[in-house]
Amino acid sequence: MKPRSRTTQRSRMTLMAALLIVSMSLAACGGAPDNKPAALVKEDNTPLPISIALAQVGDIPNKDSEVEQLLEKYTNTQLDIQWIPGAAYDDKVNLMIASNEMPQLLKVQYTPNIIGAMESDLFWEVGPYLKDYKNLSAQSQQFFDNIQVNGKVYGIPIFSEIARAAIVFRKDWLDGLGLKVPKTIDDWYDVTKAMTLNDPDKNGKNDTYGIVLFKKYNEGQASLLTRFAVGLGGPNKWSTVNGSFEPEFTSKEYNDVLKLFKRLYDEKLINQDFAVFDSTEAEKLFDSGRAGLKIAVAQTGKSQQDRLSKVDPKGVVDVEPLAGPKGIRVAGQTGNSGIYVIPKSTVKTEAEVKKLLKFLDNVMNPDATTLLQRGVEGKHYVKTADNKAEFKDLTAFQREVKPYRDNLPYMEGYNSLLLKDIPIGEKGIAVAKENTKYSIPNPALTLNSTTYSERGKELEQMIWDAQTKYIMGKLDDAGWQAEIEKWKKAGGSQMMDEYKASYEKTRSR
Repeated sequence: MKPRSRTTQRSRMTLMAALLIVSMSLAACGGAPDNKPAALVKEDNTPLPISIALAQVGDIPNKDSEVEQLLEKYTNTQLDIQWIPGAAYDDKVNLMIASNEMPQLLKVQYTPNIIGAMESDLFWEVGPYLKDYKNLSAQSQQFFDNIQVNGKVYGIPIFSEIARAAIVFRKDWLDGLGLKVPKTIDDWYDVTKAMTLNDPDKNGKNDTYGIVLFKKYNEGQASLLTRFAVGLGGPNKWSTVNGSFEPEFTSKEYNDVLKLFKRLYDEKLINQDFAVFDSTEAEKLFDSGRAGLKIAVAQTGKSQQDRLSKVDPKGVVDVEPLAGPKGIRVAGQTGNSGIYVIPKSTVKTEAEVKKLLKFLDNVMNPDATTLLQRGVEGKHYVKTADNKAEFKDLTAFQREVKPYRDNLPYMEGYNSLLLKDIPIGEKGIAVAKENTKYSIPNPALTLNSTTYSERGKELEQMIWDAQTKYIMGKLDDAGWQAEIEKWKKAGGSQMMDEYKASYEKTRSR
């Protein structure tokens, strides 16, 4: 073969150069991306569709509400929200789980049936992924430890203070009656009686109550009876006595509280229909100036004051920590108002799980979390000269923003503008933070009990029903004790033994 001539080689090089110029010209005209990596070309910024179930807080927001549109914008998502009435939420969740028809993100509580579902591997374990999400991993490990099941984390908590309970009360009524914040059982009786019978609102009518009970008064981590008894020196759900586990309702303090409510009921000093009275209706009585005190989240003092002022401009709401014979004592909670789980039946791949976790992490970014905590600038809040947020229309915030805020992860003050608040608002936040020092933990919170996982709800319901019957006079003292023995035989004793064994196993590690 003859070697190519220099002329031929030069001609081929000229042709290649010409082709290269044409190719670059086409790229400049849109024929191909200009020096961009293939990965960037293929990046998809389409909003992520997410189906999610939320508990209704107040009225259901409009789908096209400004808050929801901004939330979608800030998180690059398209939300398909199923709003479920709060009173029916847990039952609806149980039906969803039983039918295996769940949204991608489902808000649940740390209850026996949910713990059982976690143990049955119905939800994705998310603990190993948390380190990859800057906002979620920045929160205290205690929040995640408190929702562990067999050492694993199956969801993202909706963060809340560990010890939020306080006394929220009508200070003007208390002062007018010449009384002080109650600290003993006798104090609580005297204050409740005076606020019910002594016309604290001075309208000449017998239309007020000191305390209003509602049908779920004794259920869950926000149980009024638990918070009350702990404040008076009792245990939080369980106590350890000589290495054994005893339920709270066998303690003296808890039974003193039960007897107090029985006496108040007998003397018609509390609402007689409490067994069927919804918590939202109880709130309305406080808001309308017909109830004087309650044990609730410390920060609610501000919103209570705001709503009360519309019907009674002179009404004064105040907040104080729960204090008893042993000083300030607050029932420590799980540190969440729910847990977002990711069902395996709905979400099939690890990649999808990571996208959903990214959404929950993005919710805590500055723009989204400021929206949830403060609302829309100029509408719900304004910036002050010192770059703080000051509420402009709290009522609109409660109606339009609170339904989202109460259902999504946030931590007050984290990644958002600091709040310049009215005194009752600042006091509520301060009391909740200070309460952490006086938090009494539930020693059985993350211990294992097969009986609790399988039949805990049934056993709890036995006791709750018996307590209501006792307060209403359908059970006497002997009858109440008989119900406790029935509970033990039905599985309570076995649960006590299982907690003891789990505790001993944990200590031996």
